[in-house]
Amino acid sequence: MSPVPKQGLQIPGEDPVPAGSFDDAERAAVYRAIETRRDVRDEFLPRPIPDDVLRRLLRAAHHAPSVGLMQPWNFILVRSPETRARVRDAFARCNAEAAEMFEGQRGAHYRALKLEGILKAPLNICVTCDRTRGGPVVLGRTHQRDTDLYSAVCAVQNLWLAARAEGIGVGWVSIFDPDDLRPILGVPQETVIVAYLCVGYVDRLFDRPELEARRWAQRLPLEDLVFEESWGEPSPVLAGSSGAP
Repeated sequence: MSPVPKQGLQIPGEDPVPAGSFDDAERAAVYRAIETRRDVRDEFLPRPIPDDVLRRLLRAAHHAPSVGLMQPWNFILVRSPETRARVRDAFARCNAEAAEMFEGQRGAHYRALKLEGILKAPLNICVTCDRTRGGPVVLGRTHQRDTDLYSAVCAVQNLWLAARAEGIGVGWVSIFDPDDLRPILGVPQETVIVAYLCVGYVDRLFDRPELEARRWAQRLPLEDLVFEESWGEPSPVLAGSSGAP
């Protein structure tokens, strides 16, 4: 193998590493994890997640990109049935309110959906964003303050994809008032609750997003969402695309 050129990478004590593509099997595994990831609600098994597997998931989350390398995330592992029951109650109150926002048949459809697995999943994880981490001025965040929140969401996605590779399902619960969760989990007022995740092994998954399978929504055509050079200009890259990978 030829030496890796060092132009632009000359940092004392640091040697650059090759940046080639993955082989076919490795690449296929990455895309498989992305394409078969699902938001799991009612498919969780009671089997606990071993500590070594959980460490791999958390390490994957901690390797997410973050603006200015500020790493604003924290992860609260919630296993106690009593704590999860209190979170479930907070969800139920907000879910009842949310159901009233949909009228007629849409409301009945909403009430029939299973929207969380807080009690069924053996592990819940609350992902937070410390907006003070890195100090008052963070490289790359000087003009877009919310990049810390975006970075925390990248950690959620990393964990989700790693979980898929481990045969572990993840469900994102978003129907709650963060102020209801703060006293339950002891989250400081200045820290943002980004995601509340239900995590556990699964032995089967929907072959497409559950809300699509249950006819609540459907995936939009990619070719309608990609523009070329400016907003609204169709891209020839996807002209005539069938939507297949």
